[in-house]
Amino acid sequence: MKQIAANEKAPAYARQEAHIDAPITVVWSVLTDLAKWPEWNVSVKEMRLQGRVEVGAEFHWKTGGMKICSRIEQITPPFTIVWSGRTMGIRAIHAWTFTTEKNSTRVRTEESFEGFMTWLFARPMRRVLAKALQQGLDALKDEAEKRHRAKLD
Repeated sequence: MKQIAANEKAPAYARQEAHIDAPITVVWSVLTDLAKWPEWNVSVKEMRLQGRVEVGAEFHWKTGGMKICSRIEQITPPFTIVWSGRTMGIRAIHAWTFTTEKNSTRVRTEESFEGFMTWLFARPMRRVLAKALQQGLDALKDEAEKRHRAKLD
């Protein structure tokens, strides 16, 4: 199967990484329970998944004042999930990669924006994208570690 990835040469591209003190299965379950994103990620205001979390599934969500229609393009539980999305003339590819490190998880998230609007506003979009990825990663880390601690108690 061909690996789908964010385009590093796109007008707007960002990548962030974090170490999460929770097993990969916990981190994976937090991220792939799309319906609960608004509960732990303050940037996500609405979320609606059509079907199960599988290749071809579409989800519609609202973040940063934008309504986004996304489609799961690739999924290899619990290691990789990639989706594409469209909003306001922007085409996005967002990839998440998870690696086990003893009893914790290394998470890498990367996203690219392409399209006319991205070319016009490349520099501010790169800043917005980097900030959004870091915020989402921080929220995922907080929630996964909280759930893991709750299981240990």
